[in-house]
Amino acid sequence: MVRRKKKAGVLRRSLLSAFAVIAFLVLGIYIFFGIYFRNHFFYQTNIEDVNVSGMTAEDAAEELRSEVKDYLLTMYDRNGNSYQILGASIDYDYQPTGEEEKLINEQKSFLWPGKITKDKKLDVDKSITYDDALLQEEINDLGCLKEDYMKKPTDAFIQMTDNGYEIVPEDQGNYLIKDKLAARVKAAVDAGETEFTFTDDLYEKPEVTSDDEVLTACMDKIQSYFGAEITYDFGEDKEVVDKSVISSWITIDENYNVTFDEDKAASYVQSLASKYNTYGDEREFKTSKGDTVTIGGGDYGWVIDKEAELEQLLQEVKNGDVKTREPVYSQTAVSRSKNDIGDTYIEIDYTNQHLWYYEKGELKLDTDIVSGNISRGNGSPDGIFKIVYKKSPAVLKGEDYASDVTYFMPFAYNVGIHDAPWRHGKFGGTIYKTSGSHGCINVSEDAATTLYKIVEVDTPVVAYYREKVKLTAENTKISNAYSYYDEAKEKAKEEAAKKAEAENAANTPQVNEGERIAEDGSVEAVPAIPEQ
Repeated sequence: MVRRKKKAGVLRRSLLSAFAVIAFLVLGIYIFFGIYFRNHFFYQTNIEDVNVSGMTAEDAAEELRSEVKDYLLTMYDRNGNSYQILGASIDYDYQPTGEEEKLINEQKSFLWPGKITKDKKLDVDKSITYDDALLQEEINDLGCLKEDYMKKPTDAFIQMTDNGYEIVPEDQGNYLIKDKLAARVKAAVDAGETEFTFTDDLYEKPEVTSDDEVLTACMDKIQSYFGAEITYDFGEDKEVVDKSVISSWITIDENYNVTFDEDKAASYVQSLASKYNTYGDEREFKTSKGDTVTIGGGDYGWVIDKEAELEQLLQEVKNGDVKTREPVYSQTAVSRSKNDIGDTYIEIDYTNQHLWYYEKGELKLDTDIVSGNISRGNGSPDGIFKIVYKKSPAVLKGEDYASDVTYFMPFAYNVGIHDAPWRHGKFGGTIYKTSGSHGCINVSEDAATTLYKIVEVDTPVVAYYREKVKLTAENTKISNAYSYYDEAKEKAKEEAAKKAEAENAANTPQVNEGERIAEDGSVEAVPAIPEQ
């Protein structure tokens, strides 16, 4: 029993001795590393991504210094191109400031057991030095600052395209503001940045963008005009004023005020008038005799009121109207078809001294007449006219006469159809050539009565000669008479013809006997005929 107690005591003393040794060793290790980490960084420690585990402040500073020797700044422009500045090119260097030692002192070295296995990233206020002049040279030499590379920004603007007016977006370009870029590069170098992308504030900007209020307001106004569609009704024909036409009238000044070029709009209206006005036009007319004659002159036909039409058209376009209408006319005709005379009209054949009246294609009156005296220069006007008014009774006055008539239906100013009781019932034949009227169309009282009752104002009057006549009366000139003879013009034509003949004769070489005119216009001898 005593032995057992002795053995237990020895074992207990041995264990205690072992524990004491272990404790001493642990304590020694703890104290050792506690002292060690007073001037060494904990393991798993990084400064600015540089591993300084177990290093002294001096070692860490040197390691940091070696790292910056390989400094490289990479920059990217908005086009994706890259540019680099080497630290060696600007004498880039790290100068210790004691910050490393301060960080070691702040570690609380005797707390190392709980910290040596944890990752630690420390920041240090690095003292970086470089040569400002060298850095500026590097900046100046950047390819992105070369004038042949940089492109100035351009403003958004409005232009005419195949699809009408459109906003052409601004172009940002890539023109760098040198001072701003230099400041940004310097800041990056100071901070030790290794890369960055040029931000928009480093570039010159366009003054006007596609969302500019003035620009969009201008386009809104243009689009409202383009919404207009005016369809002109010319009977069998139609003309449309839409975007394709309106676009050529629009003008935009430097302040994006939208106006209309009225000259161009007026030209369009003029084109309508030139195409669709029938006033004074020559027309093919099928006579009561069955043949077809060509008649020109007179004051009948469609006439567009160009000023009034232009005013209305521009207002409708500005309002964005969509409508179908006739143009504004200053004068109208019976029909808008190719035959604008229609099927209700008065026909006067001066040569045959006869008058017909048709109503809706049906003959209502057929009578002989006496027209203006050709031999005295009072020939009646030919052409196409219309009944201007009707009057009953009436007094016809001239320079040397005043005649009372029961019915008067003028169609060419002071020339009209009326009864002529002084004719005592004698009409037709060739009376007009020597004993005709002062220009009016004389008919019997019965014919005048009938016509007066059934004919309407504005009824077309088709009057023509079947022979060449010289109309010299003033009223035939005013009425654009087809046969009007202008003596002055005719003499001028004759003089021009004589002059041309004289000039031709003067330029023609004189040919003597035995000579001829060669192909080149020169005179040459006629070659002798060889003997047979």
